[in-house]
Amino acid sequence: MPVQFPYFTEEHDLIRQTVRRFAKEEIAPHAARWDEEGLFPRELFAKAASLGLFGIRQDPKYGGSGMDWWATAAYLEEMTYGESPSVAMAMMVQSEITLPVIAELGTEEQKAEFLPPAIAGDCMLALGISEPGAGSDVAGIQCRAEGDGEDLVIIGQKLWITNSTRADLILLAVRTSDDPHKGISLVLFPTNTPGFHVGKKLKKVGNLASDTGELFFERCRIPKRNVLGEWNRGFYYIMHNFQGERLALALQATACMDRAMSYAREYAAERTAFGKRLANFQVWRHTLATHAASIEAGRWLNYRALDLMNRGLPCTREVTMAKLFNAELAQKVVYDCMQIFGGFGYTTDYPIGRLWRDVRLFTIGGGTTEIMKEILSK
Repeated sequence: MPVQFPYFTEEHDLIRQTVRRFAKEEIAPHAARWDEEGLFPRELFAKAASLGLFGIRQDPKYGGSGMDWWATAAYLEEMTYGESPSVAMAMMVQSEITLPVIAELGTEEQKAEFLPPAIAGDCMLALGISEPGAGSDVAGIQCRAEGDGEDLVIIGQKLWITNSTRADLILLAVRTSDDPHKGISLVLFPTNTPGFHVGKKLKKVGNLASDTGELFFERCRIPKRNVLGEWNRGFYYIMHNFQGERLALALQATACMDRAMSYAREYAAERTAFGKRLANFQVWRHTLATHAASIEAGRWLNYRALDLMNRGLPCTREVTMAKLFNAELAQKVVYDCMQIFGGFGYTTDYPIGRLWRDVRLFTIGGGTTEIMKEILSK
């Protein structure tokens, strides 16, 4: 469990206990099987929603709890006890990437229509930005929306979209003029719209229980009232929203390292080689000691960024550092923790093998390591 921080209260500790119990009882026993099946059950969303996990920071009038980012951190960190980064990511898309955007930009009518079912877990959300030719380069998207009377007609393709093969609603970035930055808008796109279809579910290296899809929009018609926020301001909304996503990913990366270290310490205390426990070999003691210090540094990078975010202060620099540092550190920490297990670590029978495979995404999703360095260099 992370060290005590002044802003973590008894209320936050109760959230930790609730989420940890949910993760251990409802997710961990099934995590390996869901990876093999390539999907977790939709009913899990309803169970998470019943605990209030999707509405932690949302207005109580829509079914939320009206809490703060520290409560969100408690939830995100404890989700790693489910031994399924796939499930944690899918739920994070709902709670931290899509719902907050609707809450911030939506009209009263949009919020009343879309927030309650999403917070209740009845409506699964996805964020549709990336395309075959535009990932981190948001200004390069080509999926287009053209006005036609009171409607928008959407034509194009999206790729790498989490939750997309079974989402009910997509927060969709579309091109609405030829200006790279001032020509993108966000729309609320119901997936039961005629002309929309999922091309295929992508086969990934890791996060196997989380669906990631290729989407096609063939003259899909939605009402103009589904535009989210101001027309042609979508690029700037996306850049702003990335801060919450990147902070959530940094928190998850650090929590995954905590779990990997716990697995490694437990195994090293039990496993023997050449007549003594692995924990008694200096090479492993020093390796784990070094990682413990680095993880603690990364944790406080997270909490510094979290404090600024919670107070509504500028934090792009701090969030970017936290995402960069912890995503890269996770690659080394989990690799070494896996190495302690020897051959067993290379199987998916142990959580460490699945975790090693899944943390690879942290340096890609939400903005690559290279993008983080470019942001900081500016």
